[in-house]
Amino acid sequence: MNPCSIATPQQDTEGDGRWNSIHNRFLSDAKGKDADVIFIGDSILQALEHTEVWNQWFAPLHCLNFSIHRDQTQNVLWRIRNGELDHVDPKVIVLHVGTNNVEHTAEQICDGILEIIHTIQEKHPNVYVVIPSLLPRGQHPNLLREKNLKINQLLREKVANMKKVEMVFIDKGFIQSDGTISHHDMHDYLIPSNAACRKAFEPVHDILHQILSEGEPEKDLTPSE
Repeated sequence: MNPCSIATPQQDTEGDGRWNSIHNRFLSDAKGKDADVIFIGDSILQALEHTEVWNQWFAPLHCLNFSIHRDQTQNVLWRIRNGELDHVDPKVIVLHVGTNNVEHTAEQICDGILEIIHTIQEKHPNVYVVIPSLLPRGQHPNLLREKNLKINQLLREKVANMKKVEMVFIDKGFIQSDGTISHHDMHDYLIPSNAACRKAFEPVHDILHQILSEGEPEKDLTPSE
């Protein structure tokens, strides 16, 4: 069995139960708030909620953010299968996960993400699923950065013909000509800074705006060549 596709909670390695507490808060939020868009995933999306970009672009779109630091594919899958999307009726779900699956192969991680997409679609057959690409990581070229790039390529092929699933590439412009990532873009070489979030998540905002206002992303409205 693929470990990335088996729903498991995040291990409470620190002993304070925070992950489960956050999950329970999301369950409460799902019942009490009416969201058009739900962001779900890992620290990349969790950090986004604490930026000016979130307040300016995403909060006005009636968004909830169900993202937890260090989550892997199997953790997000567990949260979805344990109620986080049960009492909501979003038009769009934004999913970003996989960069923390450092022990798994690109193929395993891609399959884990696809399992999450299928689970979302089972619960919400009419929802749009928007997949921002995984970002590069580490100041210098490294194996995890290469793996994230491969995951993006695999996912792009897998979701190309999936109905109401859109992949948005947000990883451009981070790697400089010498192969490094600037601390101005990622202070810790993993999570985008305020300014970099604006650059990275502008295409996500654009596609959300299209879906919420028109019901179809622009690329689906143009005839194929």
